[in-house]
Amino acid sequence: MDINSDTKLYCLIGHPISKSLSPYIHNFSFNKNNINAKYLAFEVDKYKLKDCISGIKALDIKGFNVTIPHKVDIINYLDDISEEAKLIGAVNTVKNVNGKLIGYNTDGLGFIKSLYDKKIDLEGKNVLILGSGGASRAISMMLAKEGVRKIHILNRTIDKAKKLINDIKKNFPKIEYSYSNLAEFNINNQQDIDIIINCTSVGMYPDENEIPLDIKFINQNTIVYDIIYKPLKTKFLKKAEEKGCLIINGLKMLIYQALISEEIWLNKKLDLENIVMALEKQDFLLKNRNY
Repeated sequence: MDINSDTKLYCLIGHPISKSLSPYIHNFSFNKNNINAKYLAFEVDKYKLKDCISGIKALDIKGFNVTIPHKVDIINYLDDISEEAKLIGAVNTVKNVNGKLIGYNTDGLGFIKSLYDKKIDLEGKNVLILGSGGASRAISMMLAKEGVRKIHILNRTIDKAKKLINDIKKNFPKIEYSYSNLAEFNINNQQDIDIIINCTSVGMYPDENEIPLDIKFINQNTIVYDIIYKPLKTKFLKKAEEKGCLIINGLKMLIYQALISEEIWLNKKLDLENIVMALEKQDFLLKNRNY
């Protein structure tokens, strides 16, 4: 769709943003849905965040995504935040409503949507999560909200895992929780795990030969999810696939969290499944398979 005086602007702010796929995803979706809008990525370091927000308001940019290092600090400049953003303590999506900025977090929602795509019922599940960073926090909070039975956080730094578990317990006290150090964990003693989720960067391009956890004795009924999407099939997922496990990569989570942002900005439901199917066939995403 051609740019004209009615074209709305949306954007990504963060540092660094040069490798982001967000402009490709959003502009493809806008074109496919005949939405008169364009999406750009702006390099904004932590010292320019306040000026950036003033500029967004002045230019009447209708919405924007937030990535590192601003997901927490952005909250200081918002008028309100959603329930999910409050739970997670971070914002990745902002809607501009006549100068009032409202923050949301679609990371966990995108993850949950990608599981439901596979017809996976989360209620009563025992989940092992690797890592305790921002992605782990978003995902674990949404899993707790969806009714999993138990969450075990595995991390190299035990204090960070403990803090995340304590934060989850404050909001969802009925769920079983545990945490441990990665070096001390023995998956052979955890045969009742239903889902393993890698929320670390271990195995990401260019370090594709690394795996976050040895799963040679994993139960074949375990679902193994790696939020990495470069490469689309990490060594971790390959090992799980060899054991007969259902494997899921991070591409659909990436796409869904972006499209859910659009639903928030536009205040309308989109045909998410069809857009995802179309996006997965595009060259700019297919080329990730080569990494």
